[in-house]
Amino acid sequence: GTWRRWTMSRGVLRVCKRFWSSLSADRALQSLSERGLLHQSTRVGQLEHRPGSAVYVGFDPTADSLHVGNLLAIIALLHLRHAGYQPIAVVGGATGVVGDPSGRLTEREKLESEGLEKSVAGITETLTRIFQNDEDRCASRGVTVEEPRLKILNNADWWNGVSATEFVSDIARAFRLTSMLGKESVKQRLQTEEGMSCTEFLYPVFQAYDFLHLHRHHNCWLQLGGGDQWGNITAGCEYVRKMTGKIVHGLTLPLLTTISGEKIGKSVGNAVWLSSEKTSCYELYQYFVRTTDQDVRRFLEHFTFLPLEEIQAIMREHESSPEKFTAQKCLAEHVTRLVHGESGLQQALNATAVLFGDADALRKLSGAALEQLFKDAPSVELPSELLASDDLTILELAVRTDTVPSNYHGQKLIRHGGLYINAVRVSSTEELFQKDKDLLSGNMTILRTGKKSYRLIKWR
Repeated sequence: GTWRRWTMSRGVLRVCKRFWSSLSADRALQSLSERGLLHQSTRVGQLEHRPGSAVYVGFDPTADSLHVGNLLAIIALLHLRHAGYQPIAVVGGATGVVGDPSGRLTEREKLESEGLEKSVAGITETLTRIFQNDEDRCASRGVTVEEPRLKILNNADWWNGVSATEFVSDIARAFRLTSMLGKESVKQRLQTEEGMSCTEFLYPVFQAYDFLHLHRHHNCWLQLGGGDQWGNITAGCEYVRKMTGKIVHGLTLPLLTTISGEKIGKSVGNAVWLSSEKTSCYELYQYFVRTTDQDVRRFLEHFTFLPLEEIQAIMREHESSPEKFTAQKCLAEHVTRLVHGESGLQQALNATAVLFGDADALRKLSGAALEQLFKDAPSVELPSELLASDDLTILELAVRTDTVPSNYHGQKLIRHGGLYINAVRVSSTEELFQKDKDLLSGNMTILRTGKKSYRLIKWR
């Protein structure tokens, strides 16, 4: 009787463990599905939330920054981390050299080692920053996120030890040409005049082996990727099954597209970067503020962690007064805070206020932020010795910098209230330049004529 009770208890315990582990996995996947982030998947309903189990996303270092199109995968990885999965980001130091043909009609340019190292470092910095910002977001809500921490791995670390003969005899042997030729990315490329190189054709083999390596050494059971990664992901799932007998899973996320359906990314020339050196905090913020009414609900679900019922409330408020852009501003604030942190969001808000004529906000901007904000405006350098003069008028400065074509035009513009220095209207043709109030951070001054015509003056 005792043996039977002990055996039944163990059986019940195993059933309960399976129930709660699958419940945790189901909850995370249900959240992705409800937010429209689940595009295609293997039978992920069978995915069990094993203790310490990991999920991974791969990023090939084809540029020194990730872009908004990559942000969906990062956010999905964060959702799964919140559910207790170990998040892994693989930066493709090896696969980046090979070049992924998915979604492309031409072959990628070969990456040189110097540019590759810079790109790996840039992507690593971006991922680390975003995950830290998410921890800060959680902490501001009283939620402490300690484990599991993001692991950032470079697949060159394991591929560099694989010889050509080992690759052909041990790894590539498991793949069949029939299934590889049947992949959509391969069929599309074979129909083009350029065709497809052997290097690109073998890319799915490299990505599949990555999944096997992560499964064996990091307990990885799930791979995420963009919609154009489905063929590569399923190849990896099949390869792991062949080599280990274990069932692993994969799912893809929807590709971020414009209203016309065009993919957003660097390959089509319209990328919005996640590095402030390539796309400023202000530009990222404005990108999402310009989201159309047709897309804003979807983007709130995709790009924020707001509960769905809260998003519904935001949309009701927005629909009652669409001219206030309530939903778009909420979206822009959440994304900018996630990507660039609270300080980056404040920079974006200050820059926005500046362009709406807020002189106080202008004074809060750093020299670097000023240069970034007015990078498209004409700029001129003037010798700092001029600042020692006590009789330099703003009108004279405007003429000297070609902000106005002549003294006469400048006088007329001032009389009509159309000349501004650092967002403050110039009230008199005799008004003097005052170093203590007219010199901004980084030894710069901003002149403006009309509503949007700026001139950036750099005192050197």
